[in-house]
Amino acid sequence: MNKLKEILGGDTRQFGMIFALVALIVLFQILTNGVTLTPDNIIALFNGNSYILVLAIGMVLVIIAGHIDLSVGSVAAAVGIIVAMAMQNWNLAWPLAILLGLVVGALIGAWQGFWVAYVGIPAFIVTLSGMLVFRGLNQFVGKSNSIPVPQDFQVIGAGFLPEVGPNTGYNNLTVLLGLLGAGFIAWGMFRGRRNSVKVGAPVPPMWAFLTKLVLLCGVILAVTLLFASGRKGTSFPVPGLILLVLVIVYGFISSRTVVGRHIYAVGGNRHAAELSGVRSKQINFLVMANMSVLAALAGMMFVARSTASGPSDGVGWELDAIAAVFIGGAAVTGGVGTVVGSIVGGLVMAVLNNGLQLMNVGSDLQQIIKGLVLLAAVAFDVYNKRQGKASLIGLIMRNFGRSEASSKPKDASA
Repeated sequence: MNKLKEILGGDTRQFGMIFALVALIVLFQILTNGVTLTPDNIIALFNGNSYILVLAIGMVLVIIAGHIDLSVGSVAAAVGIIVAMAMQNWNLAWPLAILLGLVVGALIGAWQGFWVAYVGIPAFIVTLSGMLVFRGLNQFVGKSNSIPVPQDFQVIGAGFLPEVGPNTGYNNLTVLLGLLGAGFIAWGMFRGRRNSVKVGAPVPPMWAFLTKLVLLCGVILAVTLLFASGRKGTSFPVPGLILLVLVIVYGFISSRTVVGRHIYAVGGNRHAAELSGVRSKQINFLVMANMSVLAALAGMMFVARSTASGPSDGVGWELDAIAAVFIGGAAVTGGVGTVVGSIVGGLVMAVLNNGLQLMNVGSDLQQIIKGLVLLAAVAFDVYNKRQGKASLIGLIMRNFGRSEASSKPKDASA
C-alpha cells in the first residue's frame, strides 16, 4: 500500500473516483463479454455524452460559486432551434450560425445573471423560471416541429478527424494527437519535478515517478489506439476535440487565474470574499452567463449529431450535468470542485448508462441505479466530513496535474 501511495503521489483515497471509473469499465467489460472496450462502442459512448460533459464544465463553476442552474437543457433546446431556423430560413452559413448561437446563449446568460447577481433572486428560482421560459421559446419558434440542419453543420456533433497519410490500419491524426498528449503529460511531470527539486521540495523516488509516468502515458496511448482503430471513416470525434480544448481552457482559468480563485472564494464564503476585495456580483454574473454560453454550445453539438432540432431536445440534461458535477467531487454548499473532477464524474455516469444499455437493462432500472449512485457518492462525501476527515470525493482530483511534491510523507513534515 505504501508503494502504491508513492506511485500515485499521495493518499490513494483522492483517486477514488478514477478507481471507480476503471472498476466500472472492467465490470462492464466482463458482463458484456468484451463489448464495452470495442472501438465502435467507445466512440459511440464519447459522441453520445460529449454535450453533457460540456454542460458539466459550466455547471461545476456555477456550483463552486454556490448556485445551481436548472435551465441548461431548455437553453440548449432554444438555441438549437434558433440556429436551425436561421440556417434553414435565412440561409445563414454554418460558421455564422454557430456564432449566432453563442451570442444568443450569452444574451440568455446575461439575462439570468442580472437577476441572480444584481437583483439578488436565488439562482434556483431564476433558472427554474428560465427552464419554463426557454422550453416554451423552443416550441414557439419551431412550432413544435423538428428542423433539419445542413450536413456541414453536423461536423461539430458527429464529425471525425480525417484520414491522412499512409495506410497504417489506424487513423494517423488520432495517433498523432495521442502521442502529443502523452508527450505533454511527460513534459509537465518532468517540469514539475525539476521545479520541486530547485526549491528544495520533497519529491517521490525516481522509480515511483517513472512508474506513474508510464501508467499515465500507457492509458493515453491505449485509449488513442481504441479511437484510431475503429471502422473506416471513424476516429477521434470532433466533439472530443471541442471538449478537450474546453477542459484545458477552463481547467487553467479555474486553477491558475484570479477569476478562478475569486469563484472559489465567493462559493466558500461570500462575505469574507467581499471583505477581501472580491466583487461577488460580477463573479455571480460571470458564472451564470458562462453557463448559458456552454449550454448553447452543447445544444448545437447535440443538434448537429442528431441532424435536426426538435421540441424534446435538452429534456433532463440539467440533471445529468448536476449529477456529473456532484459525483465528480463538488460540494453542495459551494467552494469545492474541479473541472477535471466533473469530467470524471460525467464519464462515470456515461459508462454506467452505456453498460446498462449493453446489458439490456430497462430505462426504469437505469434511472433507479443512477439515482442510487448519485445518492451514495454524496452520502459518502458527507460521512467523511462528519468524521472530521477530508472529503473523499472532494479530494479526488484536487492535486491533479500538480507537482509530485504533494507526496511528502506525513512524518517528514515536522
